[in-house]
Amino acid sequence: MAARFDKLVTIYPLRRSALVPMLLYAQDEIGYVSEAVVTEIAQRIQITEVDVRSVLSYYSMLRTKPAGKYNVQVCTNISCMLRGGYELLDHCKKELGIGHKGVTPDGLFSLEEVECIGACCWAPAIQINYEFYDDLTPAKVDELFATYRSGNGKDVK
Repeated sequence: MAARFDKLVTIYPLRRSALVPMLLYAQDEIGYVSEAVVTEIAQRIQITEVDVRSVLSYYSMLRTKPAGKYNVQVCTNISCMLRGGYELLDHCKKELGIGHKGVTPDGLFSLEEVECIGACCWAPAIQINYEFYDDLTPAKVDELFATYRSGNGKDVK
Protein backbone atom coordinates (compact mmCIF):
# COMPACT_ATOMS: atom_id res chain seq x y z
CA MET A 1 0.00 0.00 0.00
CA ALA A 2 2.89 2.36 0.76
CA ALA A 3 4.21 2.26 -2.80
CA ARG A 4 0.77 3.06 -4.19
CA PHE A 5 0.38 5.95 -1.74
CA ASP A 6 3.79 7.31 -2.77
CA LYS A 7 2.75 7.21 -6.44
CA LEU A 8 -0.63 8.85 -5.81
CA VAL A 9 1.00 11.81 -4.08
CA THR A 10 3.15 12.49 -7.15
CA ILE A 11 0.38 12.58 -9.75
CA TYR A 12 -1.62 15.44 -8.26
CA PRO A 13 -0.58 19.12 -8.23
CA LEU A 14 -1.48 19.36 -4.51
CA ARG A 15 -0.73 16.57 -2.04
CA ARG A 16 -4.20 16.91 -0.52
CA SER A 17 -5.77 16.02 -3.89
CA ALA A 18 -4.60 12.44 -3.36
CA LEU A 19 -6.79 12.06 -0.26
CA VAL A 20 -9.89 10.46 -1.79
CA PRO A 21 -7.93 8.17 -4.14
CA MET A 22 -5.84 7.03 -1.16
CA LEU A 23 -8.94 6.34 0.92
CA LEU A 24 -10.54 4.35 -1.90
CA TYR A 25 -7.37 2.39 -2.56
CA ALA A 26 -6.93 1.54 1.13
CA GLN A 27 -10.55 0.43 1.36
CA ASP A 28 -10.14 -1.84 -1.65
CA GLU A 29 -6.99 -3.33 -0.14
CA ILE A 30 -8.11 -3.98 3.44
CA GLY A 31 -11.90 -3.76 3.15
CA TYR A 32 -12.40 -0.53 5.10
CA VAL A 33 -10.53 2.58 6.24
CA SER A 34 -8.91 1.79 9.59
CA GLU A 35 -7.54 4.26 12.14
CA ALA A 36 -4.03 3.25 11.10
CA VAL A 37 -4.85 4.20 7.50
CA VAL A 38 -6.25 7.56 8.62
CA THR A 39 -3.02 8.27 10.49
CA GLU A 40 -0.80 7.18 7.61
CA ILE A 41 -2.67 9.21 5.00
CA ALA A 42 -2.67 12.32 7.19
CA GLN A 43 1.09 12.06 7.62
CA ARG A 44 1.76 11.36 3.93
CA ILE A 45 -0.22 14.32 2.62
CA GLN A 46 0.59 16.57 5.56
CA ILE A 47 -2.91 17.27 6.85
CA THR A 48 -4.53 16.55 10.20
CA GLU A 49 -6.29 13.30 11.03
CA VAL A 50 -9.43 15.37 11.64
CA ASP A 51 -9.26 16.56 8.02
CA VAL A 52 -9.01 12.96 6.82
CA ARG A 53 -11.95 11.91 9.03
CA SER A 54 -14.03 14.84 7.73
CA VAL A 55 -13.65 13.60 4.16
CA LEU A 56 -14.08 9.99 5.25
CA SER A 57 -17.40 10.77 6.94
CA TYR A 58 -18.66 12.83 3.99
CA TYR A 59 -18.53 10.10 1.35
CA SER A 60 -21.06 7.31 1.87
CA MET A 61 -19.03 4.85 -0.20
CA LEU A 62 -16.20 4.91 2.33
CA ARG A 63 -16.42 2.54 5.29
CA THR A 64 -14.81 2.66 8.72
CA LYS A 65 -15.85 -0.92 9.54
CA PRO A 66 -15.31 -4.10 7.55
CA ALA A 67 -17.96 -4.96 4.99
CA GLY A 68 -19.03 -8.47 4.07
CA LYS A 69 -17.17 -10.46 1.46
CA TYR A 70 -19.95 -9.44 -0.92
CA ASN A 71 -21.09 -5.84 -0.49
CA VAL A 72 -24.62 -5.46 -1.88
CA GLN A 73 -25.52 -1.91 -2.90
CA VAL A 74 -29.16 -1.30 -3.75
CA CYS A 75 -29.93 1.83 -5.74
CA THR A 76 -32.97 3.79 -4.58
CA ASN A 77 -32.46 6.93 -6.68
CA ILE A 78 -35.37 8.17 -8.79
CA SER A 79 -35.26 5.70 -11.72
CA CYS A 80 -34.71 2.69 -9.49
CA MET A 81 -37.21 4.00 -6.93
CA LEU A 82 -39.92 4.29 -9.59
CA ARG A 83 -39.23 0.76 -10.81
CA GLY A 84 -39.09 -0.99 -7.41
CA GLY A 85 -35.78 -0.03 -5.80
CA TYR A 86 -37.27 0.33 -2.32
CA GLU A 87 -39.05 -2.99 -2.68
CA LEU A 88 -35.73 -4.60 -3.63
CA LEU A 89 -34.02 -2.98 -0.66
CA ASP A 90 -36.72 -4.28 1.69
CA HIS A 91 -36.43 -7.71 0.10
CA CYS A 92 -32.64 -7.71 0.58
CA LYS A 93 -33.03 -6.63 4.22
CA LYS A 94 -35.45 -9.49 4.83
CA GLU A 95 -33.46 -12.07 2.88
CA LEU A 96 -30.12 -11.17 4.47
CA GLY A 97 -31.52 -10.34 7.92
CA ILE A 98 -29.61 -7.04 8.11
CA GLY A 99 -30.24 -3.35 7.54
CA HIS A 100 -28.37 -0.51 5.88
CA LYS A 101 -24.60 -0.79 6.52
CA GLY A 102 -25.18 -4.14 8.24
CA VAL A 103 -23.10 -7.30 7.85
CA THR A 104 -24.46 -10.83 8.04
CA PRO A 105 -23.22 -12.83 11.06
CA ASP A 106 -21.17 -15.10 8.78
CA GLY A 107 -19.49 -12.05 7.18
CA LEU A 108 -20.56 -13.12 3.70
CA PHE A 109 -22.83 -10.18 2.85
CA SER A 110 -23.13 -6.53 3.75
CA LEU A 111 -25.93 -4.26 2.57
CA GLU A 112 -26.20 -0.59 1.80
CA GLU A 113 -28.70 1.71 0.20
CA VAL A 114 -27.02 3.94 -2.38
CA GLU A 115 -28.11 6.96 -4.35
CA CYS A 116 -27.16 6.06 -7.90
CA ILE A 117 -25.10 3.37 -9.60
CA GLY A 118 -25.61 4.71 -13.11
CA ALA A 119 -28.00 2.06 -14.41
CA CYS A 120 -31.08 4.27 -14.76
CA CYS A 121 -32.15 2.81 -18.13
CA TRP A 122 -32.15 -0.70 -16.69
CA ALA A 123 -33.65 0.00 -13.28
CA PRO A 124 -33.96 -1.35 -10.70
CA ALA A 125 -30.33 -2.22 -10.22
CA ILE A 126 -27.89 -3.38 -7.59
CA GLN A 127 -24.15 -3.72 -7.43
CA ILE A 128 -22.39 -6.55 -5.66
CA ASN A 129 -18.80 -5.49 -5.13
CA TYR A 130 -18.05 -4.10 -8.59
CA GLU A 131 -20.52 -6.20 -10.58
CA PHE A 132 -23.74 -4.57 -11.80
CA TYR A 133 -27.06 -6.39 -12.00
CA ASP A 134 -30.07 -4.70 -13.53
CA ASP A 135 -33.72 -5.15 -14.50
CA LEU A 136 -34.17 -6.99 -11.22
CA THR A 137 -37.03 -8.59 -9.37
CA PRO A 138 -36.99 -10.12 -5.89
CA ALA A 139 -36.79 -13.58 -7.51
CA LYS A 140 -33.74 -12.55 -9.56
CA VAL A 141 -32.10 -11.15 -6.40
CA ASP A 142 -32.71 -14.48 -4.64
CA GLU A 143 -30.95 -16.24 -7.54
CA LEU A 144 -28.00 -13.85 -7.24
CA PHE A 145 -27.71 -14.42 -3.51
CA ALA A 146 -27.82 -18.19 -4.06
CA THR A 147 -25.04 -17.90 -6.65
CA TYR A 148 -22.85 -15.89 -4.28
CA ARG A 149 -23.63 -18.17 -1.33
CA SER A 150 -22.54 -21.19 -3.39
CA GLY A 151 -19.18 -19.53 -4.07
CA ASN A 152 -19.87 -18.87 -7.74
CA GLY A 153 -20.19 -15.08 -7.49
CA LYS A 154 -17.51 -12.63 -8.49
CA ASP A 155 -14.93 -11.96 -5.78
CA VAL A 156 -13.89 -8.49 -4.61
CA LYS A 157 -10.74 -8.42 -6.72
